[in-house]
Amino acid sequence: MHRYRSHTCGGLRASDIGTLARLSGWCHRIRDHGGVLFIDLRDHYGMTQIVVDPDSPAFKDAEKVRSEWVIRVDGKVRARPAGTENANLATGQVEMFVTELEVLGAAAELPVPVFGDVEYPEDQRLKYRFLDLRREKLHNNIMTRVKVIDSMRRRMKDAGFNEFSTPILTASSPEGARDFLVPSRIHPGTFYALPQAPQQYKQLLMMAGFDRYFQIAPCFRDEDPRADRLPGEFYQLDVEMSFVEQEDVFSTMEPVIRGVFEEFAGGRPVTPSPWPRIPYAESMAKYGSDKPDLRNPIVMQDVSEHFRGSGFKIFARMLEDPKNRVWAIPAKTGGSRAFCDRMNSWAQGEGQPGLGYVAGAGVCDVERGAGCGGWQRCSSCRES
Repeated sequence: MHRYRSHTCGGLRASDIGTLARLSGWCHRIRDHGGVLFIDLRDHYGMTQIVVDPDSPAFKDAEKVRSEWVIRVDGKVRARPAGTENANLATGQVEMFVTELEVLGAAAELPVPVFGDVEYPEDQRLKYRFLDLRREKLHNNIMTRVKVIDSMRRRMKDAGFNEFSTPILTASSPEGARDFLVPSRIHPGTFYALPQAPQQYKQLLMMAGFDRYFQIAPCFRDEDPRADRLPGEFYQLDVEMSFVEQEDVFSTMEPVIRGVFEEFAGGRPVTPSPWPRIPYAESMAKYGSDKPDLRNPIVMQDVSEHFRGSGFKIFARMLEDPKNRVWAIPAKTGGSRAFCDRMNSWAQGEGQPGLGYVAGAGVCDVERGAGCGGWQRCSSCRES
C-alpha cells in the first residue's frame, strides 16, 4: 500500500464497503461521543468521517489529536449506521473504522480559524494566508477561478485561437495608469516597466501573421483598487484577431462569454443569444453610463417637451435654449419630502444647483377623506 494513502478523503464510496483503506489529511473537526471519537478528515478532494473507539489500538493516539493536525490512518470502510448518512458529502454513505493512526504533523492553537466562516481582521488573514486558504469558502473560490480559466482556454482554442505568452519585463507603453518600474541590474540607472496590458506584443503577433491570439494576461497598473480589481495587479482574457470587422468580434466572443457564465451560473439565468446591443448614445441617455447594470430598473427619459412653454418657469426658461434638455429619473418609492430633500442635497454636493422633483398622480388626501395636502396633482382638485 502507498506510504500515505490508497484513496483521497473525497474518494470513498459505498462500493468500497468492506475494503481496507489508508487516508492522509487534516483533522477538520473532532467530536467525542461518549468515548467514541469521530474525526472529519479533510484534504483537497473532500472529507471522510473516521471513527475510533476505545477497542481500537489507535485510540490512545487519536485522543491526542487536535484540530488541523495532519494524520495518516488505516482502517476498514463500513456503511454509516442508518439515519446518520450525510447527503451533503460525496463520502456521506460511508465511514472508516480506524485501526492504525500516525501523526504526520502536530499543530499548535491556530491564530485564525479554519472551521466555520468566522471573519478575522484582514492583516491576520494575510499574515497566515496558508491557514486562511484552508477555509472551505476560500478553497472553493480558488478552485472556481481555476475552472473558469480552464473553461475560457478550452472555448478560445475551440474557436481557433492560440495562446501566446508575452514578456513581463518590457519597455513602458502609454496606458491608462502609471507603470510599475523594475530596476535593471545589467544596465544601472535604467528600468523595465511591468506591462499594463500586452497591447504592443499582441499587435506584433498579428503583424507577424499569427491571426488569432489570446492570453490570460497579467496586467500591472499603479492605481487605486476598484470594486472588481485588485490594486496594482489583475488578470484579463486578452484577445486579438486579424482581418475582421466588429461583427466578427461580437459573434466570436459572445458564445465564449455566455458559455462560461452558463457553466458557472449555478442555476441562475443567463441572457440567451443574441445579446441585446445598446448604442453608446442610447446607453448614456437611458442609464447615464456606457456600461449600465441592466438589473437596475431605473431608466431615464427625456421630458423636455412636457415642460417647454409650461408654467414651470425654471425648466421653461432653460429650454428656450435648444441645446438644453430636461431628463427625468423615476423614483417610484421615493415620494416623501425627506427623500427629495436628500436627493437635492446630494446634487448640490456634486456641484449642481439642485434637483427638481414632481410628485406623481395618485389618490390625494381629499379622496381619502382627509384634508388636502396641496402638493399632489389629482383628478379631484387638480392642484399642485
